[in-house]
Order: sequence, then structure tokens, then C-alpha cells
Amino acid sequence: MEEEKLTDMDLLAITQFVRKELNIIISDSFEKFSYKHQIEYLIEKLNRPLRVCGMVKNEGEPGGGPFRVKDENGNVSLQIVESAQIDIKNKLQKNILKNAVYFNPVDLVCAVKDYKGNVFDLSQFVDQKQAFITMKTNAGKTIKALELPGLWNGSMAYWNTVFVEVPIVTFNPVKTVTDLLKPTHQVD
Repeated sequence: MEEEKLTDMDLLAITQFVRKELNIIISDSFEKFSYKHQIEYLIEKLNRPLRVCGMVKNEGEPGGGPFRVKDENGNVSLQIVESAQIDIKNKLQKNILKNAVYFNPVDLVCAVKDYKGNVFDLSQFVDQKQAFITMKTNAGKTIKALELPGLWNGSMAYWNTVFVEVPIVTFNPVKTVTDLLKPTHQVD
């Protein structure tokens, strides 16, 4: 791509891969871009860290899941959203969360080097605006806590993301002490 020796078929195949496999929404103006600008645009979309997230069926555990998120500039990307980030007073958002089929990542595989083998500066792919306020308990009192972009929500906001379904048996969270009593955490 850097050598700009792509045929129209090559460019079409790359564009389809970006759209279909990476779920990246291509600009409506893309077809009007010059050949050189189309290549630069695709390189910018592809040359990012990549995460493949194994998701399980939603069985009502607390937490978030995989969603399409639109940022303030109108860009849409695949994101992992915590339930605390969702405005449950907004009926539409509440309904989307309620009907979510999949749940938070169980397995995460990350590619953090570019196509030349250089490690990405991961700080360039963080959405600092994804901080949110949650309610926590400290010494028996309920307090508000500011959570900065976490591992899979804001800190990986501008990564390329692929969601894949994995079996529920791979999901064995310990969010409370009683979770340790579940059969998956017992020694035979």
C-alpha cells in the first residue's frame, strides 16, 4: 500500500475487508477521494493496534458488553462498554443494554506492533473522554468515584476490534466472595 501499486481490485478488496471483517465504517466521501488519498485513508484505518475479544452469551452477570459507539465527531467504532457508562435514564440506551446478547470480554488477544514490527505508542489510541462516574463503597459509605478510561473501554477506544463468540465455560469471574463457591472454582 505504501508503494501505491494497488489495482482497483486490490483497493476494493482492502476496502471490503476493512468494512466487513473489521466493522469499520468508511467515510461516505471515500469514493470521491483521489487514489492516493484513498490509500492514505485505508492505511490510517489499518495501521492501529488490534484486539480480538472473546465474548460470551449474556446471562445477566453485572458488567457491560460489545457495542457500536459513536464519538463526538460522529465516528462509529466497536467498543466494550461498561454498564456504568450507559445512561439508564435514557429509555433507548436502557433497552439496548437490556437486550444485549453478548457480555464483556472473556479472552483478549492483542497485537500491539505495526506491520513493520514497531511497537505502537498505545497512548495515541486512548479516548480520554471515556472517563465516567460510578458509585463505590468506602468504609461503609457510598461515594462517587471517577473512573478513567479502563483497559477495554477508553484505553483501547481507537484500536481495531474484532468480537468473536466463545463458549460460556471459559467465563469464570470472581466479582464477589460467593463466586468462589461456584463449581468452576472448586477443586475436584
